[in-house]
Amino acid sequence: MEPKIATVSQINGYVKKILDHNIILNNVWIKGEISNFKHHYSGHLYITLKDEGGVLKAVMFRGSAQSLNFEPSDGMKVLARGRISVYEAGGSYQLYIEEMIPDGVGELYIAYEQLKKQLEEEGLFCPEYKKPIPRFPKRVGVVTASTGAAVRDIINVITRRYPMAEIVIYPAQVQGVGAAESVVKAIEYFNATNEVDTLIVGRGGGSIEDLWAFNEEITARAIFNSNIPIISAVGHETDFTIADFVADLRAPTPSAAAEIAVPSMIELRNRINTDKNRISQNIVKRIESCKLLLKRFKMRTPKDRIDDYYLKIDSLVKSMDNCIKMKTMSLRRQLAEQAAKLDALSPLQTLSRGYSIPTKEDGTVIRSANDMEKGMEFTLRMKDGQTNCVVKGE
Repeated sequence: MEPKIATVSQINGYVKKILDHNIILNNVWIKGEISNFKHHYSGHLYITLKDEGGVLKAVMFRGSAQSLNFEPSDGMKVLARGRISVYEAGGSYQLYIEEMIPDGVGELYIAYEQLKKQLEEEGLFCPEYKKPIPRFPKRVGVVTASTGAAVRDIINVITRRYPMAEIVIYPAQVQGVGAAESVVKAIEYFNATNEVDTLIVGRGGGSIEDLWAFNEEITARAIFNSNIPIISAVGHETDFTIADFVADLRAPTPSAAAEIAVPSMIELRNRINTDKNRISQNIVKRIESCKLLLKRFKMRTPKDRIDDYYLKIDSLVKSMDNCIKMKTMSLRRQLAEQAAKLDALSPLQTLSRGYSIPTKEDGTVIRSANDMEKGMEFTLRMKDGQTNCVVKGE
């Protein structure tokens, strides 16, 4: 029996198929140290993960790499999640990374994912619970640290865009032990006093540990239970916390939250001027239209309108006379036709043709010779008169 001979491509394809259908290797977390890191111009990341016992090549494509909230570098210990497969052209297996976090935050990340899944299943992220953000707030509440870039950015943006809005700041601890409790207390305070229309809750950027107060369950439930619409503004654009998913609206940065919270006076002024011009043009058009109608009305005096009515009456009378004449002629024609029919059936018409009609003394017409007897008197009626007669014979 001859041995089966396979090509290199066939072997690589076969091994790839085995790995791709392995449940464990399709979604695996791997811990290792980054080496030979290369950030390709295409946006892909090429990495070698190593530990004391071996190395593993890995690649993270641009779509997944864009979600990283840290910059990988050689020597950094990380946790990478992805799938093991074969790069057939090179004949080597490697890790295709879909998610990667620094190794020091592994437990926090797991807690984050567990809480996110729990709250999502409870419905706290559902769109139907999101409250609309008021377009023209009179007062904007801010829950953040009393110092730092975040609060300054919020104040500057709101003051520049919508100076008529009053800013109420509740200094809260946003990092460290007790930070979540401090944020919750601030949210509850604003809801109890009901003195603001919109709430901005957030802080500047930082590590996952720094932002952890906004990943706590008590913070998430306080945001969800708030009667005041809340805009979350935690960290940078790539930072996502539990608070972002629960809030009525997420802003990528504190500055962006301030822009969302209030309208721009310049834009409003331009909009008002545009609407003003449009309304003015419509009013001018309506006035011109009314003037034209008034002019047409003034051109016709009451006498002209009365004369028109007289003409209409004369026309109606004339039409009525014509109708009466036509109806009379029709009736006369019908009467003449009926009279001719009656005349044709009249006894007088029969007499005019030379016939005579015998009648008894009581006027009864004698229709047969059997109705006569000798000596009987009767009247014979003719065209031009009548005569009395007596039956002589039988």
